[in-house]
Amino acid sequence: MSVNYAAGLSPYADKGVCGLPEVFDGPEELKAKVETVAQLIKESQYMVVHSGAGISTAAGIPDFRGPKGVWTLEEKGESPHFETTFEDARPSLTHLALLGLQRAGYLKYLISQNVDGLHVRSGFPRDMLSELHGNMFVEECEKCGRQYVREKVIGVMGLKPTGRYCEVVRSRGLRACRGKLISTILDWEDPLPDRDLNKAEDASRRADLALTLGTSLQIKPSGDLPLLTKRKGGKLVIVNLQPTKHDKHAHLRISGYVDEVMKQVMELLGLDIPKWEGPTVCESSTATSESSTDVKPPCAVTAKAKVKKGLIKEERKREATQLTDNGSVKEEEVSVKRERADSPVGINEEK
Repeated sequence: MSVNYAAGLSPYADKGVCGLPEVFDGPEELKAKVETVAQLIKESQYMVVHSGAGISTAAGIPDFRGPKGVWTLEEKGESPHFETTFEDARPSLTHLALLGLQRAGYLKYLISQNVDGLHVRSGFPRDMLSELHGNMFVEECEKCGRQYVREKVIGVMGLKPTGRYCEVVRSRGLRACRGKLISTILDWEDPLPDRDLNKAEDASRRADLALTLGTSLQIKPSGDLPLLTKRKGGKLVIVNLQPTKHDKHAHLRISGYVDEVMKQVMELLGLDIPKWEGPTVCESSTATSESSTDVKPPCAVTAKAKVKKGLIKEERKREATQLTDNGSVKEEEVSVKRERADSPVGINEEK
């Protein structure tokens, strides 16, 4: 049975500003801006990319707040149209271009709000990726923290048990861990995963260039992470068809399709866009092609982050950023709640 991903979330009133009109730069203006982006990438020492639902629309996965986004249509009492399922979706040109930038040494870290799993399935190294809202293909042991990448979507959300148990064998040949496996997909009020959020914050502070692709940057804390880069003196480049929350703070704002922008960027950098030959999981950026594994269950990977026993539902405090009126950045403590800015398509429940 197929169910709608967005429909699986708990009711939540504040979904942000939806349905803003799309804006397009003219061909010559777009060309000039892309040339600037390519030069910024060449000059950068540590570039971080922030990806949102807009990079997956070309793969047939609707976004949330675009003219035909899920939340936009919901406000009108309409239902979204799904062109694919998570299992059938193929990485877009942008997904593969980011893989090419990583392999060429330009992209140092990738921070994603998407749960569609396309970054992992494209072969992007998991040790250089933070998936702040989880992954539809990944379940995690609540006892030892081990993660399992599956061929099919997990089928449950909100950090709930999947009905399976961890198979990790403890040291000295003792019995398996047998901890409950839970979904990594977060609901609105769930706390973000510590490991992914901490690595995303560290990378954002270290970056001298933050490139945001296909996100309106409305949701905290992920939407504010690029501001950590600006606070440290780095540059912020925003690529999105709709206005974003932080446009006034961008060094460069591009209004265009992310696939077209990334295609031109790769051409200017003299880089080929990798070809996709099917779902592949790459655990480490130092891994050889032989060490990458096709996505076939159970494709288990270890996670160093420790998961506390039981599901943590209380709110916690986490550093986020906020800009003052004069454009400077100050840091404050804000309550971190679950946020959504990802791709809602059908989930095929596992039998």
